[in-house]
Amino acid sequence: MYSVIRTIFNEEHEMFRQSLKDFIAKEITPYNAEWERNKMVSRESWKKLGENGFLCIQAPEQYGGLNIQDFRYNAIFVEELGLSGCSGPAIGYPLHNDIVFPYILHYGTEAAKAKYIPGMISGDLISAVAMTEPGAGSDLQAIRSTAVDKGDHYLINGSKTFITNGYLADVVVVAAKTDPSQGAKGISLFIVDKDMEGFSKGVPFEKVGLHAQDTCELFFEDVKVPKENLLGKVGEGFKYLMTELAQERLIVGLAAVALAESAFLSTLDYVQQRKAFGKSISEFQNTRFKLAEMGAKLEQGRMYADQLVMLHNDKKVDSAIASSAKYLLTELQCWVSDECVQLHGGYGYMWEYPVARAFADARVQRIYAGTNEIMKELIVRKLLS
Repeated sequence: MYSVIRTIFNEEHEMFRQSLKDFIAKEITPYNAEWERNKMVSRESWKKLGENGFLCIQAPEQYGGLNIQDFRYNAIFVEELGLSGCSGPAIGYPLHNDIVFPYILHYGTEAAKAKYIPGMISGDLISAVAMTEPGAGSDLQAIRSTAVDKGDHYLINGSKTFITNGYLADVVVVAAKTDPSQGAKGISLFIVDKDMEGFSKGVPFEKVGLHAQDTCELFFEDVKVPKENLLGKVGEGFKYLMTELAQERLIVGLAAVALAESAFLSTLDYVQQRKAFGKSISEFQNTRFKLAEMGAKLEQGRMYADQLVMLHNDKKVDSAIASSAKYLLTELQCWVSDECVQLHGGYGYMWEYPVARAFADARVQRIYAGTNEIMKELIVRKLLS
């Protein structure tokens, strides 16, 4: 039996976990195959998450939130979605909670908060963040989308690609150049909603994995954005992105551990049932050694992840720490999923088996939220500073 001794959660956390487990078993797992075929989760699932208090739990009570300032609850949310093996929901829902919502909470005007946060809590408004462009991935300073000040509003033009939650999104945090001559200091952030004239979406991409996660291009043609939808100050957008990206990368790392554990647990069951040469393949030394390697490294990864959660609760996770987490834990996920496929043999390459989906879903973890090569660069900058 695979288990890790954990000390960071109390009784209230475990009650929340059980409630979430029950919700996932009833409202997510039974529908995941359908969502994969549709290339997106259902809007109804978002509303049910909201009804059960699982969205934007840090939101102040004045907006209808629970005002829970304990990141362990966020970690449980990501973890249980990952352990369910439903990779698409394990990425899309936390992006709304832990990546997009903080931008609006921390930098939004009071008018913007009052307009958008209640709907984000209820699940009536689905959110996305739009940074990546066709010619600018990890190099955010190279974005070409522009926002021109027109007095009482901004006019946004440009396009974004690979946008998670993009197709369903009602609210999008958009990075655009307000002063193209200033490089990073010329980037600002804006809230764009789906009803703004000139804002359109492409069809969901045909991806290798994460089939239940809607990902698409976004297009902005003279989109008129009111001044109150500017996040923070003009020209401060890049700084805000760098501040909030630490939590984004930590979330990706936490999801990676849980998704890897899900694939591993599925494989533990499989090798005990599968027969070869007259006995269970779990009796072969190679299988046993592979299981031991994965179990030990997953235990190490889980303990590391728990420590990171507590560090983040104390606001001690900086860019380098988050980069290390994202790099190490996504590499672990990809390695584990590959080993699990190998232990399944030919069946591991069949889409009906959970490990096949886990393998396909894992690969992009080393690419988005900053490639792992960029993570190494951020890590070494601190080492040499």
